[in-house]
Amino acid sequence: MEDRIITYGGQAVIEGVLMRGQKSLAIAMRNPKGEIVLHTEQLARVYRSGITKLPFLRGVILLWDALGLGMRALTISANTQTGEDEKLEGAPLYLTMALSFAFGIGLFFLLPAMIGGWVETFFHSSTGGGGGLPAPALQAIASSPGLWIGNLVEGVIKLALLVGYIWAIGFMPDIRRLFGYHGAEHKTINAYEAGVELTPENVTKYPIQHARCGTAFLLTLVLLSILVFTALGPLPMLWRLTSRILLIPVLAGFAVEYIRWTANHLDNRIVQWMIKPNLALQSLTTRDPDTQMLEVAIASFQAMRQAENQS
Repeated sequence: MEDRIITYGGQAVIEGVLMRGQKSLAIAMRNPKGEIVLHTEQLARVYRSGITKLPFLRGVILLWDALGLGMRALTISANTQTGEDEKLEGAPLYLTMALSFAFGIGLFFLLPAMIGGWVETFFHSSTGGGGGLPAPALQAIASSPGLWIGNLVEGVIKLALLVGYIWAIGFMPDIRRLFGYHGAEHKTINAYEAGVELTPENVTKYPIQHARCGTAFLLTLVLLSILVFTALGPLPMLWRLTSRILLIPVLAGFAVEYIRWTANHLDNRIVQWMIKPNLALQSLTTRDPDTQMLEVAIASFQAMRQAENQS
């Protein structure tokens, strides 16, 4: 194909699907009347610049892509459902984005780090560690079981929060529909990559999981954080929490490279085994879509492709 399929992706929005290409994005949504409404726009030039080709640094771009463009797409889809009279924009929108971001960082990174730090301190004190950290990191790792237990507790809590949160919200009717559109997005991209005509009858036959899913990115990010933060050794609580925030872009860069590498080597049996946890977690974030959801996902993908060809 003339396109680099690796650049195509998307996400579910409220009663719709966003599809993102190299130069454009499109959002297809069903309005309250049941009609498919399309929104297309060009991506900023930074997404086509050389910076997006630099390994690891492009992970930071993806993180912004997921937070910035994704939140804006959700807002557009929400406004489509509520109409002009209840439109979310301006200060309320930015406040909502800031609170959502702070909630995610606090719940999935800072809270586990605090609990792990308390466990670490408890074990350090109970083994006669005294008031201060051992100077050499290797000595601390070898001599203090609290380091390993504290980081293990932090990692287990992170995984439990991630899986538990996704599982719990999946019982909400609106979220279940969102997950249905997520499944429609995956099936559409899988069908496109297989080279078949994009019709609901064809698309519905394809898998509901996809190796480049954002869910896989989240799980990879959490698992990498466990390894990296354990390697940092024992830290005072303030530095422990600060490191969890400052290293998020770095971890995102590594997570993106891992996802890209596995997606490009899916014919390898070892890689197929490595991505099983990522695909398993997607069973919580996707639902089998109905025909109307597939129609929306296909409309979004085709609108994005048309915008790409015209730009």
